[in-house]
Amino acid sequence: MHRIKQLPPALANQIAAGEVVERPSAVVKELLENSIDANSKRIIIEIENGGTNIIRIRDDGIGITKEDLPLALARHATSKLTTIEDLYQISSLGFRGEALASIASVSRFSLISRHHQANHAWQLKTEGKDLTNHIEPAAHPIGTSIEVANLFYNVPARKKFLKSARTEFIHIEEVVKR
Repeated sequence: MHRIKQLPPALANQIAAGEVVERPSAVVKELLENSIDANSKRIIIEIENGGTNIIRIRDDGIGITKEDLPLALARHATSKLTTIEDLYQISSLGFRGEALASIASVSRFSLISRHHQANHAWQLKTEGKDLTNHIEPAAHPIGTSIEVANLFYNVPARKKFLKSARTEFIHIEEVVKR
């Protein structure tokens, strides 16, 4: 019997990712909900190979400030809740603060955002278990673009359960329609 110990953050994120990110359609659902919660009027979704190669979502929502970008990939960090009482009056689609950290832990992840009150945008990139935040200036209109590349490249067990690109695309299409 082993002693109890806390899991390293990278391993905890990959385990959590299995709960949040079952397939590409789950990624699209989470990102789409974030775009809607950001008051986006226009959302563009691009998919390659059923979402396993590329999922790119661009919106014209309120954007994320440079100061908040490091928290965007932190587990249990959210702009949608601040108190326990907020749980009883949730008005957003997502609120747990796990989706982006989970998605980033199983992909090559890029987030570019320009807050609606900012003069320019900032980009955050990360790859798999390396959730260190590399933030640099970027060109982007007001809103956010997220690119999820090579989904499950570092979790082969999850990748082998995916169906064909066409089947995965159909699941994505159903999420978008709902």
